[in-house]
Amino acid sequence: MKKLSLYVPKLEDYYYEEKINSDPKTMSYNAGYDVSYYGYHYETGCIDFPKDRWDITFNKRKNSNTFFAYIKDEDLKTFIGYCNYHYVASENRYECGIVIESKYRGKGYAEDALKLLCDKAKKNNISSLYDGFEIDRDNTLQLFESLGFKVVEKMTWKKFNKEVNGVLVKIDL
Repeated sequence: MKKLSLYVPKLEDYYYEEKINSDPKTMSYNAGYDVSYYGYHYETGCIDFPKDRWDITFNKRKNSNTFFAYIKDEDLKTFIGYCNYHYVASENRYECGIVIESKYRGKGYAEDALKLLCDKAKKNNISSLYDGFEIDRDNTLQLFESLGFKVVEKMTWKKFNKEVNGVLVKIDL
């Protein structure tokens, strides 16, 4: 296991989230969806996160069933991505997400970070986590299954106006 930690950012640390959300290489997985939230860029998947919106997000996370943390490589002493889980009332479940900055992908960070996220959720009495992604993201599916997530549903989404096959995965903690 890499020497990673989960760091819950202070408001002044949100510069990193602004940086990572504006990087087209990092956010490419997020491109092409028909969503309508503030600052989303359809072509790149990037999300605007200007400083004048940091406090809105910070307070929303603080006052909801959301855990959000930067993933920090303790040896490099730098952030390499972020992860989260949050309660989705309409689905009555906690959904998680993990984003590794593009230059750090393929180095084993996602596995170790996802383990830390699952441990954190379990310590916070979360009984299960879900995530959904395109089925053709083979490495992503392999990663989640290697940690004990199971495919619980197959689904389709529209991406760049074409149907893509996806999966919903779940782990019981």
